Amino acid sequence: MKKFFLYLLLLILLLLLVFILYPSPINSVAWQPPEAPKLTGKFAPNNLLKKATLLAEGQIYGPEDVDVDAEGRVYGGTQDGLIKRVLADGSVETWVETGGRPLGLHFDQQGNLIVADAFKGLLSIAADGNISVLTNSAEGVPFLFTDDLDIATDGKIYFTDASYKWDQKHYIDDLLETRPYGRFMVYDPETKQTTVLMHDLYFSNGVALSAHEDFVLINETWRYRVLRYWLKGEKQGTHDVFIDNLPGMPDGISGNRQGMFWIALPTPRLAAVDKMHPKPWLKNLSAKLPQSLKPKPIDIGFILGLNEAGEIIYNLQDSDGKHLKEITSVQQHNGFLYIGSLHNDRIGKFDLKLLPLAELKK
Repeated sequence: MKKFFLYLLLLILLLLLVFILYPSPINSVAWQPPEAPKLTGKFAPNNLLKKATLLAEGQIYGPEDVDVDAEGRVYGGTQDGLIKRVLADGSVETWVETGGRPLGLHFDQQGNLIVADAFKGLLSIAADGNISVLTNSAEGVPFLFTDDLDIATDGKIYFTDASYKWDQKHYIDDLLETRPYGRFMVYDPETKQTTVLMHDLYFSNGVALSAHEDFVLINETWRYRVLRYWLKGEKQGTHDVFIDNLPGMPDGISGNRQGMFWIALPTPRLAAVDKMHPKPWLKNLSAKLPQSLKPKPIDIGFILGLNEAGEIIYNLQDSDGKHLKEITSVQQHNGFLYIGSLHNDRIGKFDLKLLPLAELKK
C-alpha cells in the first residue's frame, strides 16, 4: 500500500512537472490594473432589468448583438453561425447562415444588414438574404476577430477587429496574454477601401458614433475603458479616453444619436484576473489549463447609460443574472432597449418608461 501511494505521488509530481515545462500558448506581459470600483453608489446593484420582456426565450442561443428592421423584426446572430429574427407575433425564424459567428449587427440606410462576423469579416446581407463580403483584411493583415460596428450617415462603416492573433474561440487567451492585438477601422463603401484608424488596442470591441458624428467611441475591453476617436474639429484624427476604470469589462456600446450611449458589461471585474495581471508567469500557466478552468464571467445583467460628456446617468442591473445575464449589446429603438447576450438563450426588451426620472427622447 505504501508503494502504491509513493508511485501515485511520483506520478502526480511528474504530471505537474510536465504541465509546468510544457510551452504555454501565450507570451504574457505584466500589467497593473487600477483598483476596481466598488459596486456601490452609482454602480449599486438593482433589479431594473428583471422588468424586461423576454423575446425568443429558448429559441436563440448567443444573440451577441441585436438590431431591429423597419418592420419591427428583431435580429440576432447565434453561436452556430445563424442570424435569426423575431417576428411581430413573437415567433422565431432562421433568416440566413453566415458560416461564421455573427457578432455586431446594424442596418444601413438601404436596408442591408451589415454584420461583423468574427470569422468571415465585414458582411452585407441584402433583404433577400444574399450575403456579400465587404472586407476581410487591412494593411495586408486578415481580420481574425471582426467584432462590432456602427454606420455613419455618409455610409461609412466604423468597425473593430478585436484581435489579429486570437480568434473568437480563444478570446480568453487574448485576455491572459495582455498584448494589444486590436484595431479600429473604417470601410468606405464608395471606394471599397478599408483604413486602419487605430492600432495596438487591448481587445477593441463595441463601436458607437456620437449624435453629430464628430467622434466615435470604441470599447477597449481588457483595459476596462472606452476610447474616443475624433472625426471632426481641431482634434480630428486623434484619440483620448472617454471613460476609464469601469466596474466591469465593456463589450458592446451603442448611441441613440440623441446624446446617450448604452454600454453593455457582460461581467463585473474579475478579482482573480486583476490579481494575475502583474504576474506574466501565472497567466502563462493559466493559459495551459483546460477551457473549463479558465476565467469565467460572473452571472449578472449590467448596463450603463452615459451622456456625451462621459457622465453615468443610468445603471440597469439584474443582480443575480437569472433573467438577463452576460449582456454584450444594447440597442435603443422606438422607446425600448433591445438586449443581447453572448451565451444566453433570449433577447431582452426593456421599456425606457420604466427608468426612474427618464429624460430620454424616443
